[in-house]
Amino acid sequence: MGQTAREHIERSGDDVSDDKPAAPSPAALAHQARAKTPVTVTGAQSLVLALEAVGVDTVFGIPGGAILPAYDPLLDSVKVRHILVRHEQGAGHAAEGYASATGRVGVCMATSGPGATNLVTPIADAHMDSVPIVAITGQVSSGAIGTDAFQEADIRGITMPITKHNYLVTSADEIPRVIAEAFHIASTGRPGPVLVDISKDALQARTTFSWPPKFELPGYRPVARPHSKQIREAARLIAEAKRPVLYVGGGVIRSGASEELLKLAELAQIPVVTTLMARGAVPDSHPLHLGMPGMHGSVAAVTALQKSDLLITLGARFDDRVTGQLASFAPDAKVIHADIDPAEISKNRVADVPIVGDCKEVVTELTEVVRADREAGRSGDYDAWRRQTRAWKRTYPVGYTPPEDGSLAPQYVIERIGALTGPEAVYVAGVGQHQMWAAQFVDYERPNSWLNSGGLGTMGYAVPAAMGAKRGEPDRTVWAIDGDGCFQMTNQELATCVINNIPIKVAIINNSSLGMVRQWQSLFYDKRYSNTDLHTSVGRRVPDFVKLAEAYGCVGLRCERPEEVDDTIRKALEVNDVPVVVDFVVHRDAMVWPMVPAGVSNDAIQVAKDTAPQWDREESEADEQALLDRMEKH
Repeated sequence: MGQTAREHIERSGDDVSDDKPAAPSPAALAHQARAKTPVTVTGAQSLVLALEAVGVDTVFGIPGGAILPAYDPLLDSVKVRHILVRHEQGAGHAAEGYASATGRVGVCMATSGPGATNLVTPIADAHMDSVPIVAITGQVSSGAIGTDAFQEADIRGITMPITKHNYLVTSADEIPRVIAEAFHIASTGRPGPVLVDISKDALQARTTFSWPPKFELPGYRPVARPHSKQIREAARLIAEAKRPVLYVGGGVIRSGASEELLKLAELAQIPVVTTLMARGAVPDSHPLHLGMPGMHGSVAAVTALQKSDLLITLGARFDDRVTGQLASFAPDAKVIHADIDPAEISKNRVADVPIVGDCKEVVTELTEVVRADREAGRSGDYDAWRRQTRAWKRTYPVGYTPPEDGSLAPQYVIERIGALTGPEAVYVAGVGQHQMWAAQFVDYERPNSWLNSGGLGTMGYAVPAAMGAKRGEPDRTVWAIDGDGCFQMTNQELATCVINNIPIKVAIINNSSLGMVRQWQSLFYDKRYSNTDLHTSVGRRVPDFVKLAEAYGCVGLRCERPEEVDDTIRKALEVNDVPVVVDFVVHRDAMVWPMVPAGVSNDAIQVAKDTAPQWDREESEADEQALLDRMEKH
């Protein structure tokens, strides 16, 4: 009694008979492995040793029959902490949150069949947003594969379109090599998810473990360094342009190129827009930053792209939510397109200068050539263009009108969360109106401070992703800004947070609706609100989020009036030993503006319902200001 499992195993040699030698302790195995001495182990032990060797410190998962052999040695690891989630989808999103906040590979684990298929959504999410995760799944014994055995699913076949690569391992001898390859593939080139499916008999079999394994990946040679000729051609277009824009995507975040990007922007004095996935790549406070482009982007960012004559596209993919009607997007612009994934270049918009390479390398080399050009007297004159973009930003700032009935504006709540918490925090959003407001009304001053499900748009992402981010960045405050619909999809991970001492903070923007769907019903479906009322605050509270939070062992708070917002947020910030859930009951008919309706030109941007920018008046004002500026110089 009182012995830990580890102590029991390490002392087990005292209790066994002479004819059955004691198995080496996990500590002894790890020591031998580090010394590059081959050791005889089970496939499951080999898996754990391989995870330790690649630097894994956290695995999110749930055990089950096929993966159970791996959970036994995992119990004894002193390097890898397993966090038992309440649903496999939570494990996948937690791995994503960990990876996005830290830049390291996130890891999740599940059993065969439904355990593995429950990982499909977060794997697809990671694939769309280029998040480096490794998903490890158990599989039925190799002899039973293809027989429709209990809890069998062809997870490799299911996930083939949504993984960067995947494996089915049926031999224990392959495990170290496959794990080494999986982590290499997930974290190099364009990051993404890799699935490793291991049969139960491979986990149970005996094998010899040694590290590092040798591996060859024929055909996998990501190009990091850009071609110098393309860099010079890009610099030439930059010098010739009159209205250039740095169109910055999530690739800049993934490559860690924010510092290099800022140097380029300041050297060339070119306005910058940052997509939803790139928020924080350039500080929001920087005078060259015009905000976020796209369906709910700022007028300045959307219009700058539309009226530009050169798009310097870095780690972005001309997504439909940014371009609107593709044929009418930036009609007068030439395109420089840099991306580490050659498949993205010219996929949606033909590039005049295609550059394959890592964004950090591309921006560094481009900056050097642009600097040399400027020193040689070859540089563009963008003064009038910058004045114009500043005029758009000044005339049409992203804002909102408080509800006339005195109820709580969701934008105000999110604005105050950002202001009172500060830029060193991590903000994680679900999907919908609250996601857009969080992108608009929190000031992002550093990379990896904004996490969201961009490409797939996964409801239920926020709470488990925030849990993963907090595990990866324990010294930062982590807010999950969630909707009342999204929150109800994965709120069971609050139990995981409580038990594992992961004190995230959750702000539920509770409009008692599936808010973005309701907004579209208001605008495009004659206010016919079909199946969007959630009954979470209007008339009755099903569920009562405060009681639900308390039932999980969290602190539950509620805020319904504007004058209570700051005090409520401060109370949440003061609690750092358990999760805090705040039910912000907000005006249910608040809408996200600006907005470009789906499928139309970005020229049709509206700043409010039936209200579009007045371009002729505004441009004449900008011309007048430019004339005054010239007069002042002379």
